[in-house]
Amino acid sequence: MLSLTKLVPIIFVLLWSTGFIGARLGAPYSEPFAFLSLRFLLVLPLMGIIIWLSGRSFALTRQQVLHAVITGMLVHGIYLSGVFWAIDNGMPAGVTALITGLQPFITGTLAYFLLKEDVTPRQWIGLAAGFVGIVLVILPKMGSGVAQIPLWTVAAAFVATLGIAFGTTWQKRQPTNTDLVTGIFYQYFGALLITLPLSMTESWVITWSGDLIFALAWLVIVLSVGAVLLLMYLLQHGAASTTATLFYLTPVAAAVESYFLFGETLNFIQLIGMAIVVVAIAVCRPKQKA
Repeated sequence: MLSLTKLVPIIFVLLWSTGFIGARLGAPYSEPFAFLSLRFLLVLPLMGIIIWLSGRSFALTRQQVLHAVITGMLVHGIYLSGVFWAIDNGMPAGVTALITGLQPFITGTLAYFLLKEDVTPRQWIGLAAGFVGIVLVILPKMGSGVAQIPLWTVAAAFVATLGIAFGTTWQKRQPTNTDLVTGIFYQYFGALLITLPLSMTESWVITWSGDLIFALAWLVIVLSVGAVLLLMYLLQHGAASTTATLFYLTPVAAAVESYFLFGETLNFIQLIGMAIVVVAIAVCRPKQKA
């Protein structure tokens, strides 16, 4: 049987891959920055209840709080703002996923230069191969819409990618003995420092519907609490470059989920791309010590 530790990456990928589904459901009913601000405002009391019920303390050192706030600004604020805004302004979700698919390679580079992680030639090859696999998975979904993509949405998607790459790298520098759950609580204050000012440029007109409520509930409970807790756990217990490669699996998992949920087809090229991604993840995993 698989141990809980080995199941964590699998569960993380499955949960994280549903993020685009929640975004797509909620997009018609709210502007992107207002939607994200509302999401984070709902997450904070939920995280507070979890901390209180588990007997944890809200008290962290000034250094720990500052570190968590910066992580939240990068991983949640900048990354999600860029992705949601790009999709809301005309970029197909598949193209967005392709651009953000650069994140593992960028994170690997940052981990090598900033964290001095030992990224082997084998892992560099795996990182590059993983991106090739992602291209093969996503390209058939792009269709002819690529030519109509506004350039500013491309810039937003790249900023989002840099945000999560720098954020996951920064998280590895977290001060020791920082409680995982309490740290995430303060991360969402950092996220609001990005999304709330941006939302002031919007109307904050929200059309409440069953789809919007479901999307918010899913993104708050499953993504912002469940998946983020798993991501922080993975970063605490593994190299940033190795953890980042899991993001290559997100579009793959999303494609498979779309096949079962929405009847979207998977062609031969996409299946080849998925196989390349799986091999790339295996190549990037560190060898187990005897």
